[in-house]
Amino acid sequence: MKITVIQERTNSAQIVSFKGKIVKELLWQLKINSETVLVVRNNEVIIEDELLCDADQIKLLSVVSGG
Repeated sequence: MKITVIQERTNSAQIVSFKGKIVKELLWQLKINSETVLVVRNNEVIIEDELLCDADQIKLLSVVSGG
């Protein structure tokens, strides 16, 4: 399946050929630590175990922490 991934940090978009099924597998394929991003689909934050569908558009928002 093809997933469009928009990365807020680099302000870039890419179409990814994805053979997995869930968000966690997509992040692993992209070599992104799941603790460093929020994954958004249709303006809703989704969890790592969420199923992805062909032609989904995913936004990866950087998590900022500090004190």
